[in-house]
Amino acid sequence: MFRPSLLLLLALLSSSLCAAEPTPDKRAPLRLKAQEKAQIHAEMRMFLSVTQKIVAGVAANDMKAVAAAAHEAGMASAGDMPDNVRVKLPMPFKQLGHATHMAFDDLARDAESLGDANQALKQLGLSLDHCTACHALYRIETH
Repeated sequence: MFRPSLLLLLALLSSSLCAAEPTPDKRAPLRLKAQEKAQIHAEMRMFLSVTQKIVAGVAANDMKAVAAAAHEAGMASAGDMPDNVRVKLPMPFKQLGHATHMAFDDLARDAESLGDANQALKQLGLSLDHCTACHALYRIETH
């Protein structure tokens, strides 16, 4: 049973948390037009879709499906980003994107040759590290 003093303390804490100023977003802004932002988001959704297919393939022990999914996000798809967007992106952002596409190519190759589900998951984790780093560093602003 809660004591009144504990309830009062919880109420004060929760009200002070609600009244706190939001933490400023210190990530570097990518200033893009709405259509350019949509193109970046389309690539992100593709990475997410491929990740889901890889996890489903590993769960089904279907390494051919894992390899096929990983190929979708490999370097062959890197050329899908229009040049007018590419020139606006900072070099570290492009390097993370390149590393992500390469990591998916490595995952596809190893899934085909090794057929090791645990290795595929380790490599997927490395790919997701790139995604996490990019989201921690950048935010998109439209103008």
